Amino acid sequence: MATVEERLRDFGLTLPEATGPPPGVRISMRMARRSGNLLYLSGNGPLRDGQPAYRGKVGREVTLEEAYDAAKLTGLNLLGVIKAELGDLDRVAAFVKTLGFVNSAPGFTQQPQVLNGFADLIVDLYGEERGLHARSAVGMAALPFDIPVEIETIVEVAP
Repeated sequence: MATVEERLRDFGLTLPEATGPPPGVRISMRMARRSGNLLYLSGNGPLRDGQPAYRGKVGREVTLEEAYDAAKLTGLNLLGVIKAELGDLDRVAAFVKTLGFVNSAPGFTQQPQVLNGFADLIVDLYGEERGLHARSAVGMAALPFDIPVEIETIVEVAP
């Protein structure tokens, strides 16, 4: 069976290095915190090279398709944090819970479809048994740096 990183390559995806907030921004937090067999990942966004790859409200400046791609990029960034914390993406026993925030224009109600960009990536890489997770997707009036989506997740770490 292929490893998660081999599946990433098969999909033509590159795992980014773990990043924090954009350069010059001070935020008092950790990107991940382990407690027992759970790894809690802080909210992450669609950053590329430390800068937002997408900006704006979904349903206004950002299309649903772009927001889906932004959620997928956010998933890759979260995987980069997992790799930095655990050393091996295959140490994830299961994705437990995901909370997604969508920078929504008034009247935009397709937040779950945006979060599918993250969920589809995770299920493609880990399969349904390890990848399907409990999830909430909520609309927000604004997000940091005007990013269209922010995602946090909790994973169970294999012993």
